[in-house]
Amino acid sequence: MAKISKNRKAALEKADLTKEYSLTDAASVVKEITFTKFDASVDIDVRLGVDPRKADQMVRGIVTLPHGTGKDVKVLALVTPDKEQEAKDAGADYVGLDDYIQKIEKGWTDIDVIITMPAVMAKVGRLGRILGPRNLMPNPKSGTVTMDVAKAVKEVKAGKIDFKVDKFGIIHTSVGKVSFSAEQLAANAAEVVQTLNRLKPSSAKGTYIKSITLSSTMSPAVIVDKNATI
Repeated sequence: MAKISKNRKAALEKADLTKEYSLTDAASVVKEITFTKFDASVDIDVRLGVDPRKADQMVRGIVTLPHGTGKDVKVLALVTPDKEQEAKDAGADYVGLDDYIQKIEKGWTDIDVIITMPAVMAKVGRLGRILGPRNLMPNPKSGTVTMDVAKAVKEVKAGKIDFKVDKFGIIHTSVGKVSFSAEQLAANAAEVVQTLNRLKPSSAKGTYIKSITLSSTMSPAVIVDKNATI
């Protein structure tokens, strides 16, 4: 029999991990069974009844979490000189163009989001090999390629996140930190689920949302009753 870690044993004593919970109760359980000394992220995993290999079933979207992510999101604005001050005033951590493109080409990726403009996408496009695998490539669909750079920066700083289904049909994204209240975590998670429901592809057959779980960085997953309200 596999050895159960001390923390998992403690988690099993505190909660029934085979049971389905409402979002608020699931968030409470995650908070209870997280024993990290740091403020761990809380993530939602939603298994969808889609085939991501089919272009018309690739679920991708953006959501603004009502209570933010709890994370200090590092934003790089790759913009022309006339937009630099606008990006700085909006709160971008790094602002520039050619110098940062060269830096990224040398391997620098210490950022969470890149926001750019249509006019410079030709330059940014050649970074796809580096940015693509790290999910950092700006995309008009996620609002990170825009003429309104200031608005995009402010939204990302306020808790706007983008997500896309992985090759297994799962959406995985953060909905806050363990220090958030259970109600804040549940509200953020509910916003993600509601957004996913709005994005259901017309070609998806059968059950769309197959399962939902909440977990923290180091905790076991807690099953959410997908039919329950918050």
